[in-house]
Amino acid sequence: MNWQSEITAAHQRVAAHVVRTPVLDFNGFGLGHSIGLKLEQMQHTGSFKARGAFNTLLSLDVPKAGLVAASGGNHGAAVAYAAQKLGHKAKIFVPEMAGPAKIALIERCGADLQVVSGVYANALTAAQAYEQETGAMQVHAYDAPATVAGQGTVMAEWEDQGLDADTVLIAVGGGGLIAGAMAWLGRRRKIVAVEPALAPTLNEALAAGEPTQVEVSGVAANALGAGKIGQICFDLAQQTQVHSVVVPDDAITAAQIALWKETRQLVEPAGATALSALMCGAYTPAKGEKVAVLVCGGNLSDDPFG
Repeated sequence: MNWQSEITAAHQRVAAHVVRTPVLDFNGFGLGHSIGLKLEQMQHTGSFKARGAFNTLLSLDVPKAGLVAASGGNHGAAVAYAAQKLGHKAKIFVPEMAGPAKIALIERCGADLQVVSGVYANALTAAQAYEQETGAMQVHAYDAPATVAGQGTVMAEWEDQGLDADTVLIAVGGGGLIAGAMAWLGRRRKIVAVEPALAPTLNEALAAGEPTQVEVSGVAANALGAGKIGQICFDLAQQTQVHSVVVPDDAITAAQIALWKETRQLVEPAGATALSALMCGAYTPAKGEKVAVLVCGGNLSDDPFG
């Protein structure tokens, strides 16, 4: 697949439907050097996921049965939002661990929502059964070409905004976001994949030589808790020789607090995961290495304002 052309087409396709999210250079977080930040938590529905959802809906024929998606929360909200804006009906399955704020967000976007017990994998099983029963189109959260191309528009947009970095740190769940970044960048810049130590899907897959099922838990599990890395992401990670690190939950929470205290950016744990790798030393840049961090989501489990 020619990912460059796919992402270029996706970038043009979704431009009128997504936010061109802001970027800034910031010297703080106790790092002793400036880093670039892209604030993708300011995207529609609070995460980058709207890009993949709109690209999928705009590039494929949606059947009369509508759409179905399984999600830890952010993807479901994005699909619900895109479906509402484009006039399609959507059925969304989420696990209880998505949390009340994300569940309420999906409901506000007008989707038919079903909450299932357990983890994301249970929601995916239910969504697949619904797809078979109704003929609805499955919008996969991370392991589908249209989703990956849509997420790749983040990096295309960031470069268009003048990204000045040798290395970009990106949080990983199922791998759609980082797959889009790897597909766009190839080896032109170094990409560091950052995962919670309690949900190391890509890290374990790279060690095993293939995607493998991983037990997931921890503070970021409702966004970075896919359990098994997507095949597209795994293949691209091998091709680009991505650098993989894991971080403890306390480092994620510390980065989340730092983003609020120092920049007044309120993000969910997943949104702070990439930054945490720099703050806790899981990734230490070389002298003179220019580094940037993608802040990917702002949907906390509980609404801070009730």
